[in-house]
Amino acid sequence: MWYIIFAIATIGALYGLWLLYKKAGKQGWEAVVPIYGQYVMAQLVGRPTWWIIWLFVPIVNIFIFYDLYLNLIKAFGKRRFWENVAAVLVPFIVLPMWGRDPNVKYLGESTTEEFKQKYPYRKSTGREWADAIIFATVAASLIRGFLIEAYMIPTGSMERSLLVGDFLFVSKLNYGPRIPMTPLAFPFAHHTMPITGGKAYSELVKVPYKRLPGFQDIKRYDVVVFNFPEEIERPIDKRENYIKRCVGLPGDVISMERAKLFVNGEPAFTDPDFQTNYIVETDPNGLNMQRLLDMRIEVDMVNTEPGMGFYVLHMTKDEAEQVKSWESVKSFREQIFDPQDASPGASAFPHYKSGVVWNYDNFGPIHVPAKGWTVKLDSLTVPLYERAIQIYEGNTFEHKGDGYYINDVKADSYTFKMNYYWMMGDNRHNSLDSRGWGFVPEDHIVGKALFTWMSWDKDGTFLSKIRWNRIFKGIE
Repeated sequence: MWYIIFAIATIGALYGLWLLYKKAGKQGWEAVVPIYGQYVMAQLVGRPTWWIIWLFVPIVNIFIFYDLYLNLIKAFGKRRFWENVAAVLVPFIVLPMWGRDPNVKYLGESTTEEFKQKYPYRKSTGREWADAIIFATVAASLIRGFLIEAYMIPTGSMERSLLVGDFLFVSKLNYGPRIPMTPLAFPFAHHTMPITGGKAYSELVKVPYKRLPGFQDIKRYDVVVFNFPEEIERPIDKRENYIKRCVGLPGDVISMERAKLFVNGEPAFTDPDFQTNYIVETDPNGLNMQRLLDMRIEVDMVNTEPGMGFYVLHMTKDEAEQVKSWESVKSFREQIFDPQDASPGASAFPHYKSGVVWNYDNFGPIHVPAKGWTVKLDSLTVPLYERAIQIYEGNTFEHKGDGYYINDVKADSYTFKMNYYWMMGDNRHNSLDSRGWGFVPEDHIVGKALFTWMSWDKDGTFLSKIRWNRIFKGIE
């Protein structure tokens, strides 16, 4: 239905341009030829014709097109605010109307000094402010949506690679900007209105997933921002933003054995700032909590019992060696779930109900789906891939007495339509990641984390709130 409406609106707008071009002494067909139509438009408004080169540059081409387009309607005397707004929002109505109006005439090249002197037009103060605000809003929204976006680290799941309070720039260009899937939204708000709360977007218009070309594909171990796949209450592009390290690419086989990650049967890359849990038992004096705070070592207060000298700490290996040497420490070990540990706190995707035991430290092998890959459906694979088949790829899926049915057709296999990724946090025992909810579909990918432009330590002193050594630090 939306495709039909879009086609009718496009035809209406092109028909209006056809009429306006004829009024300007050009051939009507010149208006509907891509690129050449803008070349002629540049001539009609007095812009350099070489500007059409910019139409091949993503994002820049949007600004160039609207400069030519709005100057074109100015060349026909349409310079009032409502006329500019109408030309952008409902061109399929106003362009044919102006094209058929005998009183609307081509006045000349609207960007030239001669035109401005011959047809002077003074904007009101309100119009000047409105133009400035609208331009700034549109420009910032385009930059945020298609080029680069700021992001703050809210949790410790990527410690110590990324710290709580790090402010990042996330590139949309590296993997290709995603066309907004829910385009009707309040500027600069993600999914919730500032101050007042409530939805900051409308689902009246929905655009199918489409990504513009990028500079690169996602590489293994990239730090990636993506929309949280389990949150199905909101549209895909309005779901919470998560940031993790991509450890599994489409087609990879992922497994974990006693907290050691393997990719395609080989030990995975371990970041120097990799962090995990350690269980520390002490004498009655316990640990110096201020000393832990100064070292920025996070204490798992849910499982820690200081009165009994029992601590669970999130640390890097270097920090662990320091704590291990402290005089009050009686025993010290890395926390690793036993392969048969099926407790709720340890259970990992796909949370098998019986028979198979997978947990955060022991699971797999798991084949990460790639576009075009076909999986055989059985009791072991269905729990792994049912969500992707049904929720992410939009099929119906049923298990009946005589087998599996996809879209009401009996099936013993399924071929995937999208690429998927396996994401994990560097803070292995303090991260909600793919081990909890599975694969990340390609349409959920937001962008690549580039560098921190600011880092704020809420626990620091007045003079050490800003972590100066992290400013403009690249993310690896």
